[in-house]
Amino acid sequence: MPPVRRWRSGGRRARARTDRSIPRASTAGRRAASTSAHLLPRRYPSGAPRQETIRGRNLRRCARRPQLRLPCPHGSLPQARRVRMARAPPRRSRISLASRVGIRGAAAGLLARGSALAANRGFCLDCKRPLARAFRRGSRRDHDIGPRLAHRSGLAPGRDRRRADACARDPGVVRGSGFGRRGLLRSGVLSVAGATIPSCWYRTATPAPLPEAPRSTPWPQADAILASTASPAIPSRTFALAGARGDGDGDDTLALQRAIDGCHASGGGHVVIPRGVFVTGALRMRSRVDLNLSAGATLLFSEDSGRFPPVRTRYEGLECVNRSPMLYAWEETDLALTGSGTLDASRTAAWNRGSDREGVLEPMVARGLAPDERVVVGRLRTAMVETIGCARVLIQGVTLSGAPFWQLHPTLCTDVTIEGVTTSDSGPNSDGCNPESCERVVIRRCTFASGDDDIALKSGRDEDGRRLAAPCRNVVVLGCQAEGPYGFLACGSEQSGGVENVYAFGNRAYGFGVGAALWLKSNTRRGGYTRNVNLSGFQGRV
Repeated sequence: MPPVRRWRSGGRRARARTDRSIPRASTAGRRAASTSAHLLPRRYPSGAPRQETIRGRNLRRCARRPQLRLPCPHGSLPQARRVRMARAPPRRSRISLASRVGIRGAAAGLLARGSALAANRGFCLDCKRPLARAFRRGSRRDHDIGPRLAHRSGLAPGRDRRRADACARDPGVVRGSGFGRRGLLRSGVLSVAGATIPSCWYRTATPAPLPEAPRSTPWPQADAILASTASPAIPSRTFALAGARGDGDGDDTLALQRAIDGCHASGGGHVVIPRGVFVTGALRMRSRVDLNLSAGATLLFSEDSGRFPPVRTRYEGLECVNRSPMLYAWEETDLALTGSGTLDASRTAAWNRGSDREGVLEPMVARGLAPDERVVVGRLRTAMVETIGCARVLIQGVTLSGAPFWQLHPTLCTDVTIEGVTTSDSGPNSDGCNPESCERVVIRRCTFASGDDDIALKSGRDEDGRRLAAPCRNVVVLGCQAEGPYGFLACGSEQSGGVENVYAFGNRAYGFGVGAALWLKSNTRRGGYTRNVNLSGFQGRV
């Protein structure tokens, strides 16, 4: 007997071919009709209809033919073979599905059409597997057919996924309605996102006023660190700012830097920044100079990258040459940043980009280049306030916002006091305060909000950290509050030089809380050590 042949999309010729190829009384024909559902292909790629021979039988493969109306391929079979796969109607609730899941408006009307669309599915015995799967980008799971079949009352709304439905009661173009299981899940996710995203636009909650910091700690060693940390010695002279516009429009870099340099040349004193918005580039801090920001004064750092010249700096524990931080000091003594004003680095996001340390900086270190030869200008971000190799540093009372990278980064410094500072969560890696390889650091009554760790103690990465062998030690964190996705107090992971003698007492989390009160980080190739880390009296959400 000749092999059983299936149909092609050919209209009258297809029906005639089917009549000739499947005799009514043929056992082989009945066997082919009962088993062909298990031999139908699972996917129907685009292209012209064709025949394929599988196990000696020619089986048809449906094609992607937009707006093609096809009859049932088994329309010529006996009545006994054209068994309609009728499904029992589901038990319906008097409460609509839209009301049960909380969908309103036009979406409820579209969802109500789901039953009518589903009722349009009719399959003959040899078409158990759906021949008209409305699948996106060339593939769909077999079970995802529901309301994506054609509806006799018109095309369902949604993205156009045209398929020919060979076995529907009213064959037509299939147009996905988007309210299958995936569409309903997508709608629910978007609804939840639409309700929560506006409330999370500013992640930082409003912190409560901080009480007075404890005067002592449970550890005598911590009390000794508090007593021995020296403050900068700055003369009481005051220098007024001259020649600056402060209107938020003109560039005041030269006027600000001239005032700082003049104060330094005169033996030191306080440079007072009055109320106003001063657009500026990088500012170089000098010895025995206090840059004091009055209430309402804002240093708005420029979007012009040319205002930030290359300097020697550190990026995530590796020495390099990069664009200058917003406020920068190199090997100065007795310097301060005080007042109740604001440092705003939001405009620097136009140029302060790049985070591929592994692809940019680490290959230079591996080749043995000297730090002055590791030029990464424009390829890696720079910190907001950075003091390198300084002694007796005071940062007090100011607010930092819009930092694309680390906000406070004292490096290789001694006698560092950070008190009453407020930072903001301005994105990933916006750590609040990262003392690196520092000796005697006191962080008191600060409010930290960050997109990473709030306080992270570091001492260099890999070979650079081991070469300098400068640990970060004798650190006291007292009476601070913070929120952030990671650690309130983290040690590492750049800690190849070691971290030791750390004391944190009377601190708390506010708002959304912190990921961990204490987080010790390293890896198998980092080296270094972390020891004598103490945490007590931490409160709030973790």
